Amino acid sequence: MFKLLLIKEFQRLKEIETNQYNLEWNVKRILTKTNYHIHTEAIKNYILPQKDYSKDKGWIIYAEEADLLNVALFKCTAKDWREANSELVEKGMNIRDIASINELVVLSNLENLNALMIERNIDKIE
Repeated sequence: MFKLLLIKEFQRLKEIETNQYNLEWNVKRILTKTNYHIHTEAIKNYILPQKDYSKDKGWIIYAEEADLLNVALFKCTAKDWREANSELVEKGMNIRDIASINELVVLSNLENLNALMIERNIDKIE
């Protein structure tokens, strides 16, 4: 009977641990997506029409804008991070997956601010 109770308690604790991890992961993903849509819409509406990219090359602008924010916050581009963290990349993870919740809140705000600067045609150097 004791062995059965011990196993059940262990299973219950593992379930609680798993649920907490999943909750944290979900919160992180929601934070990552919060202003991403605003950011990509600004790129689509204000930068892409000014550039002479064919439709299959438009992704370059999105990547450049995302890397601008990555460098500001994480001090590296997504490519730099992937090259330095190949074992995490193999698991399907990216730089934002390992960011803290605080970093993701800052990133979300940076995306919103960058979208406003794009709309106002503020040069990247400024």
